Order: sequence, then C-alpha cells, then structure tokens
Amino acid sequence: MSELDAAEAGFPDWHERFGPAVAESAGRRSRQPSSKDGKPIEIGNAAELRRMIFPPIRYVVPGYIAEGCTLLAGRPKLGKSWLMLEVGLAVASGGICLGNTACDQGDVLYLALEDNRRRLQNRIDKVLGAFAEEWPAAMHYATEWPRAGDGGIEAIRDWIIAKENPRLVIVDVLAMFKPVRGSSESLYEADYAAIKGLQTLAGEFGVAIVVVHHTRKSNGADADPFEKVSGTLGLSGAADTTVILDRDGSGATLYGRGRDIEEIEAAVTFDKASCRWSILGEAAEVRRTDERSLILNALKEAAEPMSSGEIADATRMPNANVRQLLVSMMRSGEVAKASRGRYLHPDHNHTPHHNDHKITNGADYLAARDGDEDE
Repeated sequence: MSELDAAEAGFPDWHERFGPAVAESAGRRSRQPSSKDGKPIEIGNAAELRRMIFPPIRYVVPGYIAEGCTLLAGRPKLGKSWLMLEVGLAVASGGICLGNTACDQGDVLYLALEDNRRRLQNRIDKVLGAFAEEWPAAMHYATEWPRAGDGGIEAIRDWIIAKENPRLVIVDVLAMFKPVRGSSESLYEADYAAIKGLQTLAGEFGVAIVVVHHTRKSNGADADPFEKVSGTLGLSGAADTTVILDRDGSGATLYGRGRDIEEIEAAVTFDKASCRWSILGEAAEVRRTDERSLILNALKEAAEPMSSGEIADATRMPNANVRQLLVSMMRSGEVAKASRGRYLHPDHNHTPHHNDHKITNGADYLAARDGDEDE
C-alpha cells in the first residue's frame, strides 16, 4: 500500500483536508527559482559538474592579476595609480611591467577619475619615456564616469561588449565610483555592494577589473594585511582577489591572495625617474638578504669584533633577529667568530686579545664549537 493509499485509508476525507496544501507545496517545488533580474537560476548536480571542462584561469599580469575583480589598496601617494597605469599600458601594448613580467595584449579601459587629460598625458609620457614611438591605441581612458548606482556598471558592460579583445578595466578610485550608501544599508552591506557588481561583471565576461582603493593608517597590531583596507571587510569579501601595496621600515611590498591566485608577498621598488615599479623577489628572502648586508657592513666598518647587541644598535635591527641571522651566517661562512659572542667580518685580519678565543670561520666553528651561546 502506498503512503497515499494509507493516508486515504486512515483519513477518508484526506483529499479534502490535505489536498490543497500538498498541491500548493508541489507547485512551489516545481517552480524554478529566478534571480533578481528575473532570469531562471540553473540548478546542476555533482555528477554533471565532475564531467565539465573549464578553461584555465587567465592572467592579465601573470602571477599577480587574474581575471575577476581585484581590489588594490595602498596608502595615499604611495604609487598605486602609477602601478596600475604601468600595468594598463603594458596590457594595451602587449609589453612588460613590474620589471620583466610580460603581458598578453588586449583592450584596456582606464577610468582615471582623479585625473584630468593634461595630468594623464604627463603621466603616460613619464611611464613610456621620450623614446616611445607610439602610444597604444588599445589603451582607452576616461576622466569622468557615472557611479555604479547611476549606470556606471552598465556603461562598463557596454564597453566590454563593443571591444573585440577586452582584457582589463581599471577603476581609479573606488570612492569616485561606488554608489552613495542607502539610509537602510549597513556599512558592510554598502561596501560589499560597491564591489559585488564589478565582480559579477568580471566573471560574466572573463575580464580583469582592478579597483584602486586606500588603506587606513595601521596601528601596528593588524594580524592580517587585509585589515589595513579602509572600510569594512565587505570590500575584500566581495572581491575575487585583494592586493595590498604597503611600505614599512624594510621597504615596499606587494601582498595579495584570492580565490584563484596563490598567496603572494613580493618586495617591490619604485623608480622615481621612470615612474615604474619592479619586483625584487620574494619579500622574506629579499629582507633576509638586506639584513645580512646590514650586518656585514656594520662588521666591516667596525675596528673591533662586535657583539650581537652592538650589531643591533648599529643596524637598528631587533637583537633577536641579529642573533638568529648570525647563527645562519656563521654556518655559511659569511661571518667569523672572534671570541665568545663576538663577531667580525671574514675579510678582517684581527689579532685577538690574550683572553680571546681563536678566530674561526663558519665551517671551523661548526666543526669545533663547544656549546657557547651568544651573550
């Protein structure tokens, strides 16, 4: 006996009592859900998804900017606009940026919303240099654009559709493009909505959209670089990728992570003459190299062997960092040990005092060390 037969047997008036509700429920189940714009939402299943083949993620700047929406944040006047202008020109011409990163050619739309034509002309001239024979025609620009809530996203869509090979859209800056916050919206909702429309558009057409934004003043306690982004986490939450351009006492870094790119933290430098950014390498490795150089320079300039504390004072590095690096530098033979807890440059011909230990290089130290600890 079916469940329906059982129900009718127990309740002769089952159809009368429950039929309308069941019919209404079945009707709701049969109706296909639709999105806000009325388009039906497609519901798939895992078995079908497994057999689907998707093209690989396309990079506009290999390793750094992929298709989708990227939020680029940095302190004011740090050079975010110079960076994105350089990237835009490299993509429009099929050239290089960030030192030696080659870009595939495509159409670019650069919304320079804080510039005018005179300033933009001057900036492009500095980036391309006096010897550039032609400026790329695929580099499209506008110094005015409607906000997102006033048709700005639809205007970007029209530009993408009109171009044969759209690759990159740059919105510089977010504050000049995002819609005015509604009275009923929370700060998070407003920030999320400011990026979500661009993120959806980028995914629809497989292009990269980079939104330039500011970071807030750091209090030094930020555990996550994304916490430096001005506003709420709704901005980085809506973007596919967030990249932070920052500078501290160790130099400038480009840090980023996202849904489709591997986490990056590169040391970068800005050349004021060419107004171009260059990648120096992985930030941790570059900083280790720089700190080693500082230690070696301090030892080379010293008339006598130095303790880790004296090296820390001379280099303005934390003593703990100095002590850790000295161990590694001893192992690799980069520094010599003059006595217990005192070091000197390996090129120095230092005659030890009567109470000094024998000077050793790194290899000798590892072979004959007696368990002494740095003072």
